[in-house]
Amino acid sequence: MLVFLQVMPTLTSPKARSTRSLRADAQRNYDVLVAAAHHEFTARGADVSLEDIARRAKVGIGTLYRHFPTRDDLLAKVLNDSTTVILQRARQLLEGPSPGENLFQWIRELVDYTATYRGLSAAMANGYVSENRTRLCSNCDAFSTAGAALLERAQAAGEVRPDAHVVEVILSAHSAAWIAEQTKDRGAADRLLGILFDGLRAIPATRSPARGAATRRSKHRA
Repeated sequence: MLVFLQVMPTLTSPKARSTRSLRADAQRNYDVLVAAAHHEFTARGADVSLEDIARRAKVGIGTLYRHFPTRDDLLAKVLNDSTTVILQRARQLLEGPSPGENLFQWIRELVDYTATYRGLSAAMANGYVSENRTRLCSNCDAFSTAGAALLERAQAAGEVRPDAHVVEVILSAHSAAWIAEQTKDRGAADRLLGILFDGLRAIPATRSPARGAATRRSKHRA
């Protein structure tokens, strides 16, 4: 006896189809928000209105907040690729031949990173001291860890003064970037970083500032 089996089409429940549709819509909203934020941050700075970003993405402000609870969370996502690059550079520079100069080079590149958008230097500086932890604060923690490895290596080599603290060094660098941004003087950051680096360099044990001044006075009297 022949038995004929009828192959029935696989049915997908309306609920499963609805879930997939919602997930696709949510991903689309997420992607267009990131693209819109990148455009607005580039054109108008890191402090641009979040309502304007939502408007460009053609979604409601509630949708923006569901994906990115704070401006810093959105900034961190938009900066994700460049954040990865600057952290990789820190690891590369740990293998460099001159620990002090390797640290200074990384600080310069970190300042260049903060120049990505107008107002980012202030947002990043706040990220190091904020008690409300955001994705941007997590970036700052990662930068502190990377910078600390470079700083400790330079201190161990005797090339950077032993009392320097990584967060203070990074905040000083962000301050230089902020001043350059406010004065619209592109050379200001380089000059201010030069002053910072001169202050960080270890003073040879054979000549402290006080001893150097005393020597100059003695020569003058002679």
